[in-house]
Amino acid sequence: MSSLAVYRELLGNRPLTKLLIGEFISGIGDWLYIVAIFVVIYTQTNDAALLGAFGAVRLVPYILLSIPAGFVADRFERRLVLLASDAFRGSIMILLTILVIVKAPITVIAALAIVAAGGSAFFYPAMGAYMPSLVRDERELGPANSAWASLQNISYIVGPAIGGILLAVGGVEVAFILNAASFLVIIAILWTLPPKARPVASGSVGSGADAAVGTAVPVEQAAGEPAATLVEALGGQPAAAVPASTAPGPAAAPTPTLATLPLAGLGIIQFLGGFLGGGLQVLTTVLAIHVLNAGESANGYLNAAIGIGGLLGAIGSGVLVLRRGLGVPLVVGSVVLGVGLLVLGAVPNLMVALVAIAIVSAGALVVDIITTTVFQRIVPDALRGRWTGVFMTVGTISGAAGAFLLPVLVVNIGAAIALGTSGAAMVVATVAGLALIGGAATREPSRFEATLAEIAKLPLFTGVPGSRLEAALAHMRERPVTTGEVIVRQGDPADRFYMIESGSFVVTQEASPGAAPVTLRHLGVNQAFGELGLLNRAPRSATVTAEADGVLLELAGRDFLRLVGAGGPLRGRLLGLYSGGPATDN
Repeated sequence: MSSLAVYRELLGNRPLTKLLIGEFISGIGDWLYIVAIFVVIYTQTNDAALLGAFGAVRLVPYILLSIPAGFVADRFERRLVLLASDAFRGSIMILLTILVIVKAPITVIAALAIVAAGGSAFFYPAMGAYMPSLVRDERELGPANSAWASLQNISYIVGPAIGGILLAVGGVEVAFILNAASFLVIIAILWTLPPKARPVASGSVGSGADAAVGTAVPVEQAAGEPAATLVEALGGQPAAAVPASTAPGPAAAPTPTLATLPLAGLGIIQFLGGFLGGGLQVLTTVLAIHVLNAGESANGYLNAAIGIGGLLGAIGSGVLVLRRGLGVPLVVGSVVLGVGLLVLGAVPNLMVALVAIAIVSAGALVVDIITTTVFQRIVPDALRGRWTGVFMTVGTISGAAGAFLLPVLVVNIGAAIALGTSGAAMVVATVAGLALIGGAATREPSRFEATLAEIAKLPLFTGVPGSRLEAALAHMRERPVTTGEVIVRQGDPADRFYMIESGSFVVTQEASPGAAPVTLRHLGVNQAFGELGLLNRAPRSATVTAEADGVLLELAGRDFLRLVGAGGPLRGRLLGLYSGGPATDN
């Protein structure tokens, strides 16, 4: 299935689509604010060191509050936590606007901005825990993460550009006002969403895409606490692993546990990924001036390439995450990232560097989205908020470490060695982490997917290209039926194709209006009906009635015709079934 088809499927999930659109608008507002607040601080102080200190200090709330915020997200209704966080941050933006207009002391403005970061620390664990509950089934998890990452990267490209235009024509106050307005939009959207959608049918889901930006180390090492104490507090168990399909029970049930080895494997991968991500955010300046000798303007080009590469990686991952087994795509994404780093360090040419850093960003997004999807499969709903908080906390720390160390390494030992070694380390970390993740990287097929796999083996579909068959079958929907229910009626327009998953059905036909119906045949499991009317664009030629309770898989007429095509083996085979005598199907 193509990426566009994946996203078209997501559009049918209205709550998820509304949430993603709201977060996209909010993301643009966040970038407007980030551009504006740094401009305000620098123009009022003219002190680059103070600007850098603010950039570091504003991360402190994420380090201190993300884990407590995760527990809050697990304790209270997550949608309300999101609403409270957005209302709080929107109010701060309005207050900041007033302070900027009246030219308040910069220390007051900076302090209030750090307070706003504290509100964001509560937002992300709740968001990461809430979004997966809106997916309709586990197959939608990966595409949802991909869509969110795509929109985030678009906002990364669009937001600063709009911010620059606003600063040029309207002043920083406009950026603050628009950011506050963006919070009103997401608040209005959140208000219309359900507290929590139905749980995923197979497996439990966890954090959203932002959680994967953070990293984790094996839980025994986190925060310096004794292993058993921290693992138990987070709902894990240090010894025997619990199957990834463990799902949260009723409210009265004890807190579920989860397998810690797969989580540690994800932590290894994301720890180094976070280190490299934090380093690249700062490294662009060093590359532009020290390595490429291209001047300060090249810094902007490199950052634009990062955004474009990330967007391409996020879109491309929309297909990769549809696979049940994510181990191979994870390694591929890591290798792409590593090769990009190697080229970036080895070839000191601006055009090559732009392509290489875009490749690095694309590979990083693939790794990010895939590890997020695996994370969601193995973390039960009741634990997802706190583990999102853990990943965010350690991710913030590792990203800060990368921002400090990677540029220093590039300057002191050379870009080729520093970046090439980092790329190789990323591949090694991915392979090692995947060994710990084990079977958690591959989810069990749902009952629906297992049925589709059997359908694909039927002689009816022999010779049909696998990609076309997969795309069509992905649109099939289950339809429970009861004894005596008429599925299609003779003379009605043909609009559906049906496969029988369970139950039995009888096909009858009236030779003339009012005549007694004649039984033509009986149908059972893995048999199909409804194709002739669609192929001939004619009314139903017979009536099909359920003889027993069962389940049908139905495919809309337009999707069936897209499957068989204007010509090809399947259409000819189907029409050939009726060329030798009277039509007995419908």
